[in-house]
Amino acid sequence: MKTLLIKYPIGSRMVLAILLFVLALLLSTFLNKGLVKAYFPYSAAIFLGVSTWILYKTENKSLSEIGLNLKMRNLWFLPLGVLIGALAFLVAKYARAIYTGESLMISDAIEYESILYAFYFILPTVVVEEFLFRGYLFKKTISKTNVIVANIIFSILFMSIHVLDEDVLQNKGMMILLIVSIPVGHLWFATAMLKSKTLFFPIGLHLGNNWATRHLISNSNSGDSFLYTINTATFETWPSFIGFLFIYNGVFLVVTFLIWKWNDFSIFKIKRN
Repeated sequence: MKTLLIKYPIGSRMVLAILLFVLALLLSTFLNKGLVKAYFPYSAAIFLGVSTWILYKTENKSLSEIGLNLKMRNLWFLPLGVLIGALAFLVAKYARAIYTGESLMISDAIEYESILYAFYFILPTVVVEEFLFRGYLFKKTISKTNVIVANIIFSILFMSIHVLDEDVLQNKGMMILLIVSIPVGHLWFATAMLKSKTLFFPIGLHLGNNWATRHLISNSNSGDSFLYTINTATFETWPSFIGFLFIYNGVFLVVTFLIWKWNDFSIFKIKRN
């Protein structure tokens, strides 16, 4: 074992990381039940965070390697990411509305408490996915190969966990939508991570986007979102559906490009560390 660690240091550490992450997820399935699941669904996120800390600790490093510390320069990226993530979704939905002829309306009775409380329950899933797909293993893969290869590998993995679902596999349109959109999402989050050097940024983007899909704009006037669509379009032909895919994902690619070209990350004049 020691010989393998010496001969294949990065590969051995990646195997160790996978084992620790699997263990963390298994432990969380036993704990995340009943009242814990109902009121504090953060066990998987905590276990993955501890596992990542252990991995870096054994290298004489800390979670600062992925920007997880209490420095204000990093912390500001969390709310900034939430704002950008939600706004990007709003622009994408508006672009879809223009393309399809849908209309966006303000909800009649907005349930502000449940809408805001949703951040609390969406956050743990987002944190888990960011630890798994833009954290320790992602950075190790970059060090072993390069950014392009790492993005290809992890975009496929990230897409797979969303597509390999019984309901999705039975819906060809949804499957194609996810096969195209999820890798774009990975590229967006990964670019944010690499440019800002903190996992707080993709966590914020991911949280803002996921929250917006449910509570910024929905398809019904139920009060569970600020806006809702009417005249919801259905795509009867493949060309119209493909056009929608280009327009919708094009918005997120533009945002990704802007983040990639953003050279000044000294948020609110906080000195870069």
